[in-house]
Amino acid sequence: MGGKPQTPKLALGPVLYYWSKETLLDFYERISATPVDILYLGETVCSKRRSLNTDDWLELAARLTAAGKEVVLSTLALLEAESELKTLRRLCENGRFTVEANDMGAVRLLSGKAPFVLGTGVNVYNGQTLRFLARLGAQRWVMPVELSRATLASIQAQRPAEVETEVFVYGRLPLAYSARCFTARYHDLPKDDCRYRCLDDPEGLALSTREGQAFLTLNGIQTQSAQTYNLLPELAELRALEVDVLRISPQANGTEAVIEAFAACLRGEREPVEAAAALNATLPYGACDGYWQGQPGLRQVVEVV
Repeated sequence: MGGKPQTPKLALGPVLYYWSKETLLDFYERISATPVDILYLGETVCSKRRSLNTDDWLELAARLTAAGKEVVLSTLALLEAESELKTLRRLCENGRFTVEANDMGAVRLLSGKAPFVLGTGVNVYNGQTLRFLARLGAQRWVMPVELSRATLASIQAQRPAEVETEVFVYGRLPLAYSARCFTARYHDLPKDDCRYRCLDDPEGLALSTREGQAFLTLNGIQTQSAQTYNLLPELAELRALEVDVLRISPQANGTEAVIEAFAACLRGEREPVEAAAALNATLPYGACDGYWQGQPGLRQVVEVV
C-alpha cells in the first residue's frame, strides 16, 4: 500500500430478506436514482424465495445497467438440490454480468472462464488464499465480516495488484447458514412446507437473550446480527487501508438515507461521526463495530454522539 488513498466506490449488496416482487422492483427503481455505484442482485439465502426468477433478475440487471450502474449477480451461499445447481450454472454462464460467488461450487464453475467476485460466503482469511483465488479469476473479494482491521491490513499488504477489496460497512451482519430453517421452526412448520413465512418479516425475526438483550436476527436459514454494523466512523481508516468498495446491505426502511450519508461523507460534505450518529439513532437494536476492532462482534467500541 502507498500513495494517496482513492475514493472508494459504494456498493449495495443483495437483498438478504424475502420481499414481494412489487416491493423488490419498487426498491430498485428508487435505488437506481441514488449515488451507489455497484448493485448486487439475486437470491443468496433460500431458493424457495422466488419473488423474482432468474429471467426477472437478468431483466432487472439489464435495466439497472442501462441506468449507469455496475451490476453483479449473486449466487446462493448454501446449495442443497439439483434445481439450485441448475440455476447456479445458468448464472455463472450468463455471459454478460459479473458473478459474485458465495460458495466454492460457484468458484469452480467460474474458474478460468470469467472474472468473478468472492462474496462473504467464501472464507478468505489470509493473503495466500486470496492469491490462490486470484489465479482462478477472482477480481474482487469481500472481506468476511468477522475479520478485523488488523487482519485486513495484513491481507492488503499481500493482495495481488489486480484484485479489488470490498468491505461490508453497514447492515445486519450475515453470520452463518444452516440446512435447517429457523423461521419455519419458529412457526412450528417443516422446512419443506414453510408457507413462505419469511414474507411476514421484511427484516427477519429478532432473537433476544433471557436477559432481554437483542442478540441475533433469524432470517430463514441465515443467522444475522441483531445490531446493525456501521463503519461510517471508520471511513478515514478504510480509505487509508486502500479499500476499493464499501458495501451497504439493503434494509426494509432507510436504505436510501444510508447511501446518501456515506456518499456525502465521501464527498466531504458531512462528518462521518455526525452522519453515523444520525443513522444510529434510527436503529431498533443499536449499532456495533466489534469485529472491526478485533473484539466480540456485538460490541459498539467507538461511541458516536
